[in-house]
Amino acid sequence: MPNSNRRAFIEGMGAGLLMLKATTSEAQNAAKRPNIILVITDDQGYGDLARHGHPILQTPHLDRLHDESVRLDNFLVSPTCSPTRASLMTGRHEFKNGVTHTINERERLSLNATTIAQVLQKAGYQTGIFGKWHLGDEDAYQPQRRGFEEVFIHGAGGIGQSYEGSCGDAPGNLYFDPAIWHNDKFVKTHGYCTDIFFDEAISWMSGAKNKAPFFAYIATNAPHEPLQVPQSYEALYKDKAPADVAKFLGMITNIDDNIGKLRAALQNMGIERDTLLIFLNDNGSATGAKFYNAGMRAQKGTPYLGGIRAMNFWHWPGTFAPRTVNELTAHLDFFPTLASLAGAPSPDNLDGFNLLPLLKNQKTAWPARMVFTHLGRWKKGEAAQSKYEKCAVRWDKWHMVRQSEAKGWELYDVSQDIGEKNDLVSKEHEVMKKLDAAYDKWWQEVLPLMVNENAVGPKVNPFKERFWKQFGAGKTAADI
Repeated sequence: MPNSNRRAFIEGMGAGLLMLKATTSEAQNAAKRPNIILVITDDQGYGDLARHGHPILQTPHLDRLHDESVRLDNFLVSPTCSPTRASLMTGRHEFKNGVTHTINERERLSLNATTIAQVLQKAGYQTGIFGKWHLGDEDAYQPQRRGFEEVFIHGAGGIGQSYEGSCGDAPGNLYFDPAIWHNDKFVKTHGYCTDIFFDEAISWMSGAKNKAPFFAYIATNAPHEPLQVPQSYEALYKDKAPADVAKFLGMITNIDDNIGKLRAALQNMGIERDTLLIFLNDNGSATGAKFYNAGMRAQKGTPYLGGIRAMNFWHWPGTFAPRTVNELTAHLDFFPTLASLAGAPSPDNLDGFNLLPLLKNQKTAWPARMVFTHLGRWKKGEAAQSKYEKCAVRWDKWHMVRQSEAKGWELYDVSQDIGEKNDLVSKEHEVMKKLDAAYDKWWQEVLPLMVNENAVGPKVNPFKERFWKQFGAGKTAADI
């Protein structure tokens, strides 16, 4: 063989070996189970993001995450806090888990439910929760009994909240220097709550990174009311928006800074490419909707898109290529997707679908699904007669919405009418017939599964009782 040909042959073999090595490496990386970080904010809406057109909000880190992620842009959640979390944790509609409210023992996740944390833990993942649980404050319902080995949380639906019965936080708690339940006791923290939750999560991940893969659930209580925020963040918007909105937006910019801090920490730990980072909000905007709502109708606590459409970003460098996904997706899909990533089986009775084909941009037929919404929150004992109170069905481009039995159904083509202004109920009879029948069948299915409707709560909030047992009767967070 002439030298020139021999050289070309050897160089070609070398290139082939390098390509084979790269292909093998990619296959190994694809097969490797990722660390999973799930960040969910409280009462931030789809429109509360600079990248979604907000005229004054500063969110550079979330904007960058948006640009570098798979973006599920037709993504639905529940209208309020506990319901979204119940569906997120189980892959089943919240009513099937007994969650029909955010208080009055109706926020408690059924003890028969299996959480994604339990599935991941059984699959060998280290599991930690940092921030808001809001699926039951009594011992049996606490996250350490539901698959989380590291627990760093406040009680109730927010820091300092307290209601009759089981739902309540440590007495006298504030967003600054809160008392936090850490595994089996309260600890006094120093600083602003969102900063504290991210710092604790990062510290835990740093210790966990060289062991088994981890699942970190970071659930902020911000920007939920009360609107407590460092003055430096409020000042960013003080002269640009009403006082309450300025505080609300300041809380979101603080979250944004913590997203930047989290991503820098992953890089410093050398695990960014081994980690799936997911970001979403839990329901429609609360305080911010009156200022900017991305063209949508209504806000948190309603079945319109302004109450249930959320942002959802999936960031896994080298595995998920950034793109926008327009197929109809929902919080129900997290359980089967994360279980699949962990190589763990999912139960057969889930309402959600595995998102991996969409996330990987695989050519696949996505199901023409229906997503059912109901606000819940009826008065105790009035579930059966509340069938049509603030409910909706989403199917393909159609959104069938109802405010009450008296008002009747409305129908919108949200592919053309994101503001839900043009009611087509009198024109689309076949669509209405199909969706009305589906809703009736769904309601009959979920009604018997609402196991908390007649629950009787304890005389003293469990978090108060634990706090007083540790620090003395009548003490508050300010006393420790």
